[in-house]
Amino acid sequence: MKLYGYWRSTAAYRVRIAMHLKGITFESISVHLVKNGGEQHETAYSELNPNHLVPTLVDGDFSLNQSLAIIDYLEQITNGNALYPSDAKSRAKVHALALDIACEIHPLNNLRVQQYLTNTLSIADEAKQLWVEYWMNVGFISIEKQLTSSAGQYCFADTVSVADICLVAQVYNAHRFNVDMSAYPLINKVVKNCNQLPAFIRALPENQLDAQ
Repeated sequence: MKLYGYWRSTAAYRVRIAMHLKGITFESISVHLVKNGGEQHETAYSELNPNHLVPTLVDGDFSLNQSLAIIDYLEQITNGNALYPSDAKSRAKVHALALDIACEIHPLNNLRVQQYLTNTLSIADEAKQLWVEYWMNVGFISIEKQLTSSAGQYCFADTVSVADICLVAQVYNAHRFNVDMSAYPLINKVVKNCNQLPAFIRALPENQLDAQ
């Protein structure tokens, strides 16, 4: 398998965690999101992923974009270290929390949104920081509340799931933007526990070959 990504991409980070948790060997191919205007816009890559985003997984003659779709695909084709519960209601709850993070928090601070705020709307850095902090906090308040009834060591009791994968990657992003996380003790506990696991350590952005 080949995984096209970028060391600091939140979405690619999610997929790396999942692949390491499942013990999948893969080739990591860097797509620099900033250099030369962004390698994701080059013809060869945009033909692979018309969204001009990372990650993209290539498995033989099959390619797939969208991190959560990739993780679900990996779940379907591998055995062991399940990232979703087996029963329908629990699986739906885990999936919903993952989507709360991946769809309601992450897109508002994604690179292309940041670039649009700066380059097209001429938003000052101070205002852009307020934007990031506001929307991350809106999301984290909701996640923290949900964890009060579900969390053990991880988001859902004591088993790592796709929800933990999404949360860890998003909190890493929050620290990048200097978002104050002190109001979220359950989130911080879950992230701390996850980041002690070898798969999460291997997937850390700074541990990637293209890290800068």
